Amino acid sequence: MELKPGSRWKSAVCDTEVVVVRATAGDIALECGGHPMVAHADAKPAGLAMSAEHAVGTGPGKRFADDVTGLEVLCTKGGKGSLSIGGRAIGAKEAKKLPASD
Repeated sequence: MELKPGSRWKSAVCDTEVVVVRATAGDIALECGGHPMVAHADAKPAGLAMSAEHAVGTGPGKRFADDVTGLEVLCTKGGKGSLSIGGRAIGAKEAKKLPASD
């Protein structure tokens, strides 16, 4: 799938929805719950079940980034599935710490 900044995707097996914040050239297999994500406007395929090893969950408002591909997405709707690229889990991006004000 070709992921472009601003494109919206949804999980095929749970309620997770994301928006691409940063993408790289080429096709990237973004998955949620162990299955490829589908374009927001497309219908979810029937008969799929969530993979147990990809059921950590996603929180709304969290950014998920992959250091290998450079992909970064923002979760707009949380769900039970976890995000991965080609079966490799990607984690939530840590918030930058602000300097202390005295």
